[in-house]
Amino acid sequence: MAKHDTPLLDQLESGPWPSFVSDLKRQAEIRAKNEEGVEFQIPADSCDDLLGILELSFKHGRTHWKHGGIVGVFGYGGGVIGRYSDQPEMFPGVEAFHTMRVNQPAGKYYNTEYLRSIMKLWDFRGSGVTNMHGSTGDIILLGTTTPQLEEIFYELTHNLNQDLGGSGSNLRTPSDCLGSSRCEYSCYDTQALCHFLTNEYQDELHRPAFPYKFKFKFDGCPNCCVASIARADMSFIGTWKDQIRIDQDAVNKYVEKDPAYPANAGAHKGRDWGPFDIEKEVTDLCPTQCMKWDGKKLHIDDSNCTRCMHCINVMPRALKIGKETGCSILVGAKAPILDGAQMGSLLAPFVPVNPDNDYEEVTEIIESIWDWWMEEGKNRERLGELIMRQGFQKLLEVTGIDPMPQQVEHPRTNPYIFWKEEEVPGGFERDIKEYRKYHQR
Repeated sequence: MAKHDTPLLDQLESGPWPSFVSDLKRQAEIRAKNEEGVEFQIPADSCDDLLGILELSFKHGRTHWKHGGIVGVFGYGGGVIGRYSDQPEMFPGVEAFHTMRVNQPAGKYYNTEYLRSIMKLWDFRGSGVTNMHGSTGDIILLGTTTPQLEEIFYELTHNLNQDLGGSGSNLRTPSDCLGSSRCEYSCYDTQALCHFLTNEYQDELHRPAFPYKFKFKFDGCPNCCVASIARADMSFIGTWKDQIRIDQDAVNKYVEKDPAYPANAGAHKGRDWGPFDIEKEVTDLCPTQCMKWDGKKLHIDDSNCTRCMHCINVMPRALKIGKETGCSILVGAKAPILDGAQMGSLLAPFVPVNPDNDYEEVTEIIESIWDWWMEEGKNRERLGELIMRQGFQKLLEVTGIDPMPQQVEHPRTNPYIFWKEEEVPGGFERDIKEYRKYHQR
């Protein structure tokens, strides 16, 4: 029987959707019964008390978790998020309820044996409550006590060959889509790049030295399945330099409503969307109007294509990504903590993704940005906020990337344009002479 009445939480179990409240109640019941006779290393009623403190937070309209302070494992400044309750007498099972971030494998591929090993460890030394996965990407192990942290870390690293993820003012755990392992749209091997950078920047990941957190996310194509453009300080989005490949016979199969060529790859089976209309559903929806259907052939002006992927998604058997592939690098995305939410801004329209030289083109950009951010960034200032404060032109200077039209979000909205003397042919003296001539007239 539950220790605490939870009338407010019970409302979250109503409706057709699964509820985390039901999951927590089930876990609390399992630990209370303990039919296997496990000697839990944290209080068996921790899940019951977790429900109780959450109910109290709903009732009071504020959290009852205090800042966790510095809690971690020896040698690591990241990976553990401290959690302490401000009501330890009322809820002793969650007096300390730390969260551990475990570095997920690239692409989030697991086998059953590994998952069972993780859960066996967490049932024994933690609450048994997990989040698969957190928004950063990690496996989230929710709720344990301070004495168990080193024990869990030892078991993870020595017996499960597994590392902790990032937390604090450091590089957060890099996260990627399935990439080339499962997706025909992938323009580069996201898992290989994610794995390489995770290993390359271990010190930045585990020993916080940045002004604030920093996130890498890797999308294999512009469909952006991990939403890197909205969530990563640096997002790596697959793209191509050459033309979209067109199979005109397959295009006509779509137009002719051949049942073997369903639009949207047959994603809407069971619902009649009416006859396929290539102009209404493809060419008219092109954001730059760079496509044209003449009744027999589909024409694409690739010089104006922005790689939005819509036409390829609708007719995947007729249109394919180009062959000269790489990635675009965007910077500055974040959630609305200080200056509001920001989307990533395009820094490098095309960068080759070359494992043969240890991704040198990518790491040079990363490290030039870090040098600038660590020198100029204020405490708890994300990269996007530094760019807003000092300007995108400064970012181009520190990375050595030449400005280009693709980086312009919209025309200037003020009349003040500042040039450096070396950027003006003839220098400022010529401009001053011209200015005086104009006023003399």
